[in-house]
Amino acid sequence: FASEDDAQAFEDELAYMLVNQMAAPNSPQWFNTGLHHAYGITGPAQGFWFVDPETEELAPSPDSSRPAPHACFIQSVDDDLVNEGGIMDLWIREARLFKFGSGTGTNFSTIRAENEPLSGGGKSSGVMSFLKIGDRAAGAIKSGGTTRRAAKMVILDVDHPDIEEFINWKKVEEDKVRALIAAGYPSDFNGEAYQTVSGQNSNNSVRVPNDFVHAVVDDADWELVGRKTGEVVRTVKARDLWRQIAEAAWACADPGVQFDTTINEWHTSPAGGRIRASNPCSEYMFLDNTACNLASLNLVSFYDDESATFDIESYKHAIRLWTIVLEISVTMAHFPSQEIAQGSYDYRTLGLG
Repeated sequence: FASEDDAQAFEDELAYMLVNQMAAPNSPQWFNTGLHHAYGITGPAQGFWFVDPETEELAPSPDSSRPAPHACFIQSVDDDLVNEGGIMDLWIREARLFKFGSGTGTNFSTIRAENEPLSGGGKSSGVMSFLKIGDRAAGAIKSGGTTRRAAKMVILDVDHPDIEEFINWKKVEEDKVRALIAAGYPSDFNGEAYQTVSGQNSNNSVRVPNDFVHAVVDDADWELVGRKTGEVVRTVKARDLWRQIAEAAWACADPGVQFDTTINEWHTSPAGGRIRASNPCSEYMFLDNTACNLASLNLVSFYDDESATFDIESYKHAIRLWTIVLEISVTMAHFPSQEIAQGSYDYRTLGLG
């Protein structure tokens, strides 16, 4: 701030709005921001990165003196088992986020389908085998985490060869749950029946382009394409896939649908690349390896019942104030990977609602 008086005025106005429930930040701000400032809590380095605002250079966080205030993340995954940016590395990056109360989404369509050839010989076990590992990891952190349940979005393009198994993943697992409940296991969501099956720790969505919707309307064929060769692996009826999506969503509320063409038509930064995924709640759709910091204003607090008027000037002032809050949060934060630290610093995506 330009002066101590400005900083104090900023703090006082924030405190007033919070105490009077006029506004609130997203949950990770409540969980993490201020722990070092108020209590001197640092903790060990945990693989986080930040961009130094003075030098604009990436640096590893030496401890947890920087907070993790962002709620919404989108991460990429490479078709690689153990290297940085690959499948197993993603579970580590997700764990960093889940531990501090954030959520993350990834499009897994880069990963080879079942029986696609591997470079060292043999066949791929398919994307579903790895999704089940991530599901278990999220469930374990849910049980032992410091803040709340893991929030995780899993996305697959509708032309992936494993798409049918993905569509029906939760539906089949719910059938197993019903069988276990019928056998006498408790029906509680945290009970042993649900703990036994997979797929219970994420939102699942199918990524659908306009071409697929047109194929459904025209009752046309739809091609499933290999991840490495780009060759057609199998051809199915588009309407059959669409019916499977609808029936699975009816049975277990998953998968959802993300309309890829429309999302990218509304892209605000198309030069940065395509939008391929979203955060778990799907209100944040942007580039891979970025994060969004959220806050919300309570509209009722700006409305006067007696005069039936809305205080538009105070509302505009609150918008300016909380935009500053979110902007500051980008600079003070650290992130679970170098790519996310750089992408979030460059694009500075904010969400004020």
